[in-house]
Amino acid sequence: MNNTENALTSLNLPFAEELYNHFLQDPHSVPPDWRRYFEQNGSQTGNGTQSLRIQGPDGEHCTICGREEQMAALQQRVEKLIRNYRVRGHRTAAVDPLGRTAIEVAELDPAHHGLTEDHMDRLFYAGTLSEDSMLPLHEIIRRLRETYCRSIGVQFMHIDDLSVREWLQTRMEQSCNRLELSHDEQIRILTRLTDAVIIEDFIQKKFTGAKRFSLEGAESLIPLLDLAIEKAGRLSTEEIVLGMAHRGRLNVLANIMGKRPEFIFREFRDANAEQLMGRGDVKYHQGYHNDWITADGEEIHLALCFNPSHLEFVNPVVMGRVRAKQDRLEDQNRDRYMSVLIHGDAAFAGEGVVQESLNLSQLGAYHVGGTLHIILNNQIGFTTTPDEGRSTVYASDVAKMLQIPIFHVNGENPEAVAQAVELSLEFRKAFKRDVVIDMYCYRRRGHNEGDEPAFTQPLMYEAIAKRKSVREGYLDHLLELGNITMKEADEIADRLQLQLEKELSAADLPEPSKEPKRRTSILGRIWKQYKGGFDADVPEVDTGVDSERLSDLLERLTVLPDGFHPNPKIVRLIKQRKEMARGERDLDWSAAETLAYASLATQGVRVRMSGQDSRRGTFSHRHAALYDIQDGHMHMPLQHLSPEQGPVEIYNSPLCETGVLGFEYGYSIAYPDALVIWEAQFGDFANCAQVIIDQGIASSEDKWRSLSGIVMLLPHGFEGMGPEHSSARLERFLMLAAEDNIQVTIPTTPAQMFHLLRRQVVRPLRKPLVVMTPKSLLRHPKVVSSIDELATGRFKRILPDTLDPDRRISRVLMCSGKIYYDLEEEREKLGRNDVAILRVEQLYPLQEEILADALAPYSKKTPVYWVQEEPENMGAWHYWKVRFCNRLLDTWPFHGIYRHASASPATGSPGSHRLEQQMLLEQAFAE
Repeated sequence: MNNTENALTSLNLPFAEELYNHFLQDPHSVPPDWRRYFEQNGSQTGNGTQSLRIQGPDGEHCTICGREEQMAALQQRVEKLIRNYRVRGHRTAAVDPLGRTAIEVAELDPAHHGLTEDHMDRLFYAGTLSEDSMLPLHEIIRRLRETYCRSIGVQFMHIDDLSVREWLQTRMEQSCNRLELSHDEQIRILTRLTDAVIIEDFIQKKFTGAKRFSLEGAESLIPLLDLAIEKAGRLSTEEIVLGMAHRGRLNVLANIMGKRPEFIFREFRDANAEQLMGRGDVKYHQGYHNDWITADGEEIHLALCFNPSHLEFVNPVVMGRVRAKQDRLEDQNRDRYMSVLIHGDAAFAGEGVVQESLNLSQLGAYHVGGTLHIILNNQIGFTTTPDEGRSTVYASDVAKMLQIPIFHVNGENPEAVAQAVELSLEFRKAFKRDVVIDMYCYRRRGHNEGDEPAFTQPLMYEAIAKRKSVREGYLDHLLELGNITMKEADEIADRLQLQLEKELSAADLPEPSKEPKRRTSILGRIWKQYKGGFDADVPEVDTGVDSERLSDLLERLTVLPDGFHPNPKIVRLIKQRKEMARGERDLDWSAAETLAYASLATQGVRVRMSGQDSRRGTFSHRHAALYDIQDGHMHMPLQHLSPEQGPVEIYNSPLCETGVLGFEYGYSIAYPDALVIWEAQFGDFANCAQVIIDQGIASSEDKWRSLSGIVMLLPHGFEGMGPEHSSARLERFLMLAAEDNIQVTIPTTPAQMFHLLRRQVVRPLRKPLVVMTPKSLLRHPKVVSSIDELATGRFKRILPDTLDPDRRISRVLMCSGKIYYDLEEEREKLGRNDVAILRVEQLYPLQEEILADALAPYSKKTPVYWVQEEPENMGAWHYWKVRFCNRLLDTWPFHGIYRHASASPATGSPGSHRLEQQMLLEQAFAE
């Protein structure tokens, strides 16, 4: 044992390791002393591997393993290294053109895993890195760095599904995340970069100082979109709907959407100011649509949505438009229509509607087969830096809530951008999910062309000033490869410059060039039979449905599948519906509303509703979906009326307002012949979606000539439920009302609700419909209608007094909504038949001829009082007061009865509410 001990005390561990491996192969191949030592000190671990525990001269123990065990341990270290590149490689990727964001990551250092230079030439299993199963370690590391640390950094290891991760790994690692481009493809990219650069330079020189929110510094967006459209065409996409904010929009309009520069230049000239007084929008909010012919000869329709300055709020609108187009043509695979959203980095991280839209993406009611998200990452928001504007590493981090990849790419490397586009659209096609391209770039100028960015970011803009344009950098690359000559590149630029000069000359002519109508107006194709404009110009229509047909529909709505086990309370509801069908019971609100949907559906109309708890209804009145109490499966009677019926879709939405209302608004834009409804849980919550209401629903016809028939159902009424469950803020809708832009209604009978919903489809006028819907009236014994009231007539804008019109009248009370039934009950209790009560069911548009006819039976000296539950500064009182002052229609004395002005809509005390309500009634009937 002396030799053995001497060998160990000399720390000749590599010698001992080699000898131990020989021993494991053949114990008799080593000297007897060593054999005995190995037999005494060797052991087998729990996983079956052989190891030897020895003591060094310092008294510390160490373990050596057999060669196979050593290789297994080394392979594990290599696999940890590979995984760390997949997980963390993006942090060291050279994605920032300004070179500021990459960091050193210890886990990517081979030494961190105990791998040294001695291991670099050893072969290891490489998995998806190579079609060959084994690679030297140095080659594994080279491929990993090429794939994950070059100009593309990828976040995908948060995806739970192994098959999805492996799908991505295979495509990225076996190509080293590079796309081999042909010569023609490289020249196309250079040409598109030239397009982007030349038009920005041209406008800067010709319209110096004018706001255009240029694309300079992010010109790769143009070849990115070009490549995306071409790839989509190869994947059988027929139409792409795009949404984007103002940054680079003029460039996209000219170079992607095909809007002639002449018309853009005319907007800069702004020579027709008198024609646009009070309407229209700025040039960098305008939408457009056109047809694109791909290099393979395929035609793709492109539609760029109008967008306000409220940045990300176009996102759900675009998604809704795409879903409507998919539904119309039964594109159940979600392949033929695609949404593309272009974001700013600060907005993507900062705006809550981004999260809401991402959350919608995988829900059945809102799924569109995946959206391509492109973040124009200027690394600044106006003057706010990323460390001031977000708590996350990346602007895109909110997207990690989804099981999707995020490609961070250097915008100064157009070929890396091309790879990101190729992989993104393949992923969308394969998995029907969203995908994000976070294109790092910069903003060469300030927030706008009159802004000085160096005031707040001096170092950033010093670095930007030294950089070539993306075109120049890519041209240098192609020149170095010998793929183009400078003369050829100059010819491309000169040709574009000459064309822009011609377009500018055309813009100076008195009359504009003729442009196809389909390109300049959103009102085309499916919209031809529908109208906007003034309410009075579109005649009213009868909306009644034959009573026998209504009875038949009610009967069908009570039919349940064999073996279905309804809730016992639903059994009572079905029994009541059968009684209504036989004429033994009047219709309640739920029955009349459901019959509106049923009658439209059996006429072939699509009915779509979504909102929080809409299937049952917030107040448990609708029960559009029934659930088996034994196994929970759902049955929706409205979907089983007739084989030829239109689809009926009633969805429970997620707990958000902006995203869902935006989606349904977008849906209504693309589906004018459908009844499209958004329902608030309480009307009070509609203000969470105020941007969609203000910037889209109320103003889109005036700004963008875009029509919508969206219906908003907003439960409204003062019932002692507190300040957040009483008011749908009627006053706000009336403040937005002008030029007959919206319809604001408060129906008070089931028949009125029936006719109102049918009118929205049957009448060719397409205006957003705001309906203040009831709560307690849903079960009020007097809020009923007969089938005959649904069978005849139409929606009545003003309902007359219910008593003898020939009696003497001392005052007229006008009101809307629930307060009517309180006033009627008080009148009956007091025996005040000298008081007439009129219900204004449609507050806007208010046709004065109809109001005059309603008041005609009453003396011109009879005072008229507007009675409302809301405080003086809310509700409809100010709307009436501003319009008519102290004399209604310049004839009748006019006054208001209301709660005292208040900062909050309602009291939180049920007792106080009852006192206030009684005071209103006493004032309404005071002598």
